[in-house]
Amino acid sequence: MKTGDELPPLEIPITRTLIVAGAIASRDYQDVHHDPELARQKGSPDIFMNILTTNGLVGRYITDHFGPRTVLRKVAIRLGAPNYPGDTMVLTGTVEALEGATATVRIVGTNRIGHHVTGTVTFSIRDAE
Repeated sequence: MKTGDELPPLEIPITRTLIVAGAIASRDYQDVHHDPELARQKGSPDIFMNILTTNGLVGRYITDHFGPRTVLRKVAIRLGAPNYPGDTMVLTGTVEALEGATATVRIVGTNRIGHHVTGTVTFSIRDAE
């Protein structure tokens, strides 16, 4: 791994099940994450993914690529365009910094509207035991 390396993209289909399951798993019971009618009443065209689900998917992207010895040290993300049912989010990453066994990857997740998530993930690779 070296600075500037690009990770292969990961396509994640955004389904109602993923949105609702992620909200329930993270104990986020806000109606905009599970009730389409109430989401519309609040100005959204449909339910949308919560930040905790996005955070988990970003972490998965890194650990799937770098392997089971990957230890996430810091995940710093910012949400943009919502992820609605029927979207596909494409995560991409670029190695931004390396310092010993620690690396930082810049993450971008896009959907049909634009950037859903941007940020960085700092991690290290644990030594084999």
